[in-house]
Amino acid sequence: MKDHYDIAIIGTGPAGMAAATVASAHGADVLIVDEQPEVGGQIYRGITHQSIKDKTILGDDYYKGQSLADAFAASNADHVSGATIWQVSPEREIGISKDGAAHLLTADQVIIATGAQERPFPIPGWTLPGVMTAGSAQILLKSSGITFSNAVFAGTGPLLYLIAYQYLKAGVPIRAILDTTPKSNRLKALPHLPGALFHLSSIMKGRKWIKALKSSGTLFIEGIDNLKITGKDSTEAIEYLLQNKWHRIEASNVFLHQGVVPNVNLAMASGCIHHWNEQKLCWHASTDEWGSSNVPGISIAGDGGGIGGAIAAEYQGRIAAYQALYTTNKVKKQERDTNVLPAQHALTHEMRIRPFLDAMFRPATQYRIPTDDATIVCRCEEVTAGKIRESISLGCAGPNQLKGFTRCGMGPCQGRFCSLSVSELIAKAQNVSVNELEQLRLRPPVKPLMLAELANLTTLASEDT
Repeated sequence: MKDHYDIAIIGTGPAGMAAATVASAHGADVLIVDEQPEVGGQIYRGITHQSIKDKTILGDDYYKGQSLADAFAASNADHVSGATIWQVSPEREIGISKDGAAHLLTADQVIIATGAQERPFPIPGWTLPGVMTAGSAQILLKSSGITFSNAVFAGTGPLLYLIAYQYLKAGVPIRAILDTTPKSNRLKALPHLPGALFHLSSIMKGRKWIKALKSSGTLFIEGIDNLKITGKDSTEAIEYLLQNKWHRIEASNVFLHQGVVPNVNLAMASGCIHHWNEQKLCWHASTDEWGSSNVPGISIAGDGGGIGGAIAAEYQGRIAAYQALYTTNKVKKQERDTNVLPAQHALTHEMRIRPFLDAMFRPATQYRIPTDDATIVCRCEEVTAGKIRESISLGCAGPNQLKGFTRCGMGPCQGRFCSLSVSELIAKAQNVSVNELEQLRLRPPVKPLMLAELANLTTLASEDT
């Protein structure tokens, strides 16, 4: 790593790889850094060294990432893998830890491409050993071919069906699929169907997954009204409420999923303005058509700025890269506008289906806002929904005050896995919209940083002055 770059990119998913490839091809001095040992992000994880020989298991959409990874590999970008990014300041000073050493460097332009994360699913028992997100199960499948026989898949959304279908193609038996999609969502999604028909092949692909799962003999139950996971020291069963009656399925592994949301912590800590999107039920970065945020020199590309999927993220990465090249005087305005036009048109097309998907798979309230006071909301600090409600009754007005009352959001994840649930829980208790609450205040380091690294960094800085 050098002390300074023209363009620094955080994340090696489709947006990051596309941005780095474009920027380096136009002569920019580019750094791209990521926590993972290889490129691909979550969607294309393991694409460069995939051990699964049968390509039908992961599917054609996964292998579309190969050409993107190949183009990136041929670029001149400096790639730093296995590194923790704990700071991007408004002055574009980037804090990176790698191999036990902390570094500070700067860039003229920073593109944050941190991608998506799965939405929290705070139900009773979700912290028991044996419970994981469906996305985590897919990561194990992609990265090492590890699977879990007779697991229960529970939740809603295309990714849930895709992973279950991949298990089916891999010959791994599934105990049951418990679909929590509210039936009322179909009517709410209907007005958005005309736009979705531009992606009729994607809709039919999803129907194919569900049809295959049902015809395989796998227990597939729809209209689930509530869930809870039981067990003493680990998962023993999942219980579900259907038509006012509770049922039980014994299982040692449960995979939960109810959609993905932008991974916003780094961008928020950098000072980028975010707003609450009531349709998508998550925080969204406020950016212009180029992905530029309110902080000069910092842009956001890909699912970290708003969920659009892998192909849309790739286009957003290209658009952000051309804007960064223009800002750093690597390309002229006319060259930027000409080169970016195909990506802009393609991005518009890709996003046509999103309103339909957002309405169709909007998770029900009881799976986002725990009704059982004993349910843990903040996993890091083991703060329950009851403790949060008690703090609200004592005068706690928002998520930042809640830190002082309960330490909720102060653990290693810095609120990544509880902030959405906390915000909605507080808003419901106060009978206000989430937009009326303050956002969880995030400051660097946004990821754990060893004191020895920080002390050494301070010493080196002082020696240089």
